This record gives sequence, structure tokens and C-alpha cells, in this order.
Amino acid sequence: MRPQFVLFGDSITELSFKSGGWGASLTDTYSRKADILVRGYDGYTSRWALFLLHHIFPLTSSTPPVATTVFFGANDAALTGRYSERQHVPLDEYKENLRKIVRHLKECSPTMLIVLITPPPIDEEWQQQYAASPHGEKAMKLPERTNEVTGIYANGCVEVAKEFGVSSVNLWSKMQEIQGWQKKFLRLHIHRTRDLADGSRDFMIHPILTHHLITHKTLSIPLHLSDGLHLTPEGNRVVYEEVVKVLSGAWLSAPEMPADFPHHLEIDPENPAKVFQERCLL
Repeated sequence: MRPQFVLFGDSITELSFKSGGWGASLTDTYSRKADILVRGYDGYTSRWALFLLHHIFPLTSSTPPVATTVFFGANDAALTGRYSERQHVPLDEYKENLRKIVRHLKECSPTMLIVLITPPPIDEEWQQQYAASPHGEKAMKLPERTNEVTGIYANGCVEVAKEFGVSSVNLWSKMQEIQGWQKKFLRLHIHRTRDLADGSRDFMIHPILTHHLITHKTLSIPLHLSDGLHLTPEGNRVVYEEVVKVLSGAWLSAPEMPADFPHHLEIDPENPAKVFQERCLL
């Protein structure tokens, strides 16, 4: 049976199997070596993730995953007094929730590789324009999230990883090392797709976010608008590379892992059973 890697997180994880997503890239890299299971939930916070632990990671499982990424915090860092206030989780509670998740995973399997991933940075300018697009003049003038506050949550995530001696990926810091990170990693393009009979127009976000469709009555929306939070294919590439780096450094390097079944060139057409017998597969 192939080993399993579980990707556990919010919408950034849920969308990771879209074209250009980091989960899809992991699946390609570990083809025939491991099964990549996505368990991403749009809008979820670390608080709500706790209710899923026993369903996704049952303590009675005889085949727990060998590796799990835990990717929450982008929604937890939503500010109070904003539209997204219902998602806000105080920093201390966020850290305690991560501790509970790590403890559960360790109880599920003491040898499991656990990787905590911090929320990515926030492109505040683009997020504010995105927030205004569906609400117009009713939109709040204050940002839903700020990069500064998100950075505090990112540091909290790294601190919890150090407490437990588990791996972490600090996306908030890593992405900001690149000049022009906002445009490169966080600005997903919207394309006008068609005119509607009532005079409105549909705008479709980049395929990585195809679950969002925004309709507008005017042409005032910038055609390069994004939400400033979700990742472009380039941003997904950063997540993929950092996760692979951790996996490869912890005995889960794809080139060194055995394939589940023999390559077709290993099969003797005159005696096909031989190689399967040698691999104890018969």
C-alpha cells in the first residue's frame, strides 16, 4: 500500500489541486510513490479544524498518514469589526489550537512527519480593491486583514512548531524575500467573460480560483483585480518547493522512494509473474 500524505488546511489547501496548485504538483512528483490526499476547507479556521480531527485522523486507524501538512491561519488572522470578523481567532487561541492538532497527530502516529505552514503575506492594496468590488459604496474602508497582523500569526505558527520539534514552512517570510512579491504571488487575474442581458458583465477569476464568480453592473472593476490572499501559480510553486524540501530532508525524497509496483520494463513477457513474486506481490 502506498504511503499517504494528507494536506490539511483552509481554502489555500482546498484549491491546491487546481491547475498550477501546489497539491497537484506534489501528486505529480510523488506519482506511484505516495497518495496525496487533500483535506482543505474553504473559510475554515484552526478553531473549526478541531472538529474534523477525529474524522480525518482517527486514532484507531491502522494506516495513518506518514506525513501531514497543517495550513491554517489566514482566516484566523481576520480582523475584528470587519465583514470577516466571524472567522477571527485570537492569537493565543490560534496557537493553542495548533498545539491540539499536533498532539492529536502525534497520538495518531508518533512517527508521522508534521509540517506546520504559516499563512502567506497579505497584499493589502489588492485585497481592499477586491473587497470593494462586490459591495461598491457599501464596502468597508478598513482592510479585512493586514500583513502586519498576519505576520504575528505566522510567527505564532513557527513558535508552536519549535515547541513540539516539528517542521515548519514560514511562507509569510519566504515570499516577502522576493521583490514584487505582491504581484508575483498574490494577484490573481480576473478576465471579463461575457455580457449579460441585463447589462451586467461576468468576471471570472484565474482558474486557480474558479469557485469565485463576481458579477458587476459597471466596468469600474480593474481587470487585474485579485483578493490579495489566495495564491497565483507562482505562489503555489513556492509552497510546493518548500514542502518538498521538508519532505526530502526527512526520508521522503521522491527519487529515493520505491514505486508501488514494478516498471513495465522489469516485467518479463515470457514469465510476467516472476518480478511480482520477487517483490512478494503474489
